[in-house]
Amino acid sequence: MTKRLTPVLTFALLCGVSMLSSADLKEDVTAAMASEQRSDAHKARDRNRKPVATLEFFGLTSDMRVLELLPGGGWYTTLLAPVLENNGKLYVAVGTQNIENAKAQGAYPSVEVITIGGQFERKGRFTEIPGLTIDVDDIDMALTFRNLHNFTPNGRKGMNEAVFKALKAGGIYGVVDHTRRHMQGDNDENRRRVDPVLMIKEIEAAGFEFVDSSNLHYRPDDELVYEVGRKTVTGNTDRFTLLFRKPE
Repeated sequence: MTKRLTPVLTFALLCGVSMLSSADLKEDVTAAMASEQRSDAHKARDRNRKPVATLEFFGLTSDMRVLELLPGGGWYTTLLAPVLENNGKLYVAVGTQNIENAKAQGAYPSVEVITIGGQFERKGRFTEIPGLTIDVDDIDMALTFRNLHNFTPNGRKGMNEAVFKALKAGGIYGVVDHTRRHMQGDNDENRRRVDPVLMIKEIEAAGFEFVDSSNLHYRPDDELVYEVGRKTVTGNTDRFTLLFRKPE
């Protein structure tokens, strides 16, 4: 006779799996952070950006297919690539020139650059990619760090909709960005900040379910007044951390 697991035992087993996955992730990310291939400039930002805690919050595991959007100089790419190399897969898309240049020199051998449809267009100080498509699907997780502030509302709409299509049902969308005061209009000091409430509404409008937020990058001494590049603010900006899911 097969015995059924009690709810308590089932919960305990699930917690054990969760704790094991978290411990494995911490070990993998910590090892990637210590890599000699990372620059000193990248390592200097580790304490501020808290990659282990951030990726734990998003629920990353080493067997996922992950899409990093707008990887920029590759700060997170240098951590995600080795974590996912053996059992998962890292894809990068949109604004990937630095990663492509590094791959040409032999870096990131396991990372795949995804072709996009559409071209960047400047709209004043912001950007759009009309007709954006991302040529990958069935992704487990999409991540973007401090990028949505560069786009117009239409640009963010296109980005969020493209991510929705790329993710599998139940897939995760993780977003980190610089915080703007709620409902504050544009000015010369806040152009690289965005309202987190507005971001939640925009991402939900693309079809996502809002799951959770984290105060990992909350900074009470950032008054949300000055440009994030100012010497008194840079490295200490208040950032929101949001987690969304594509419905099953």
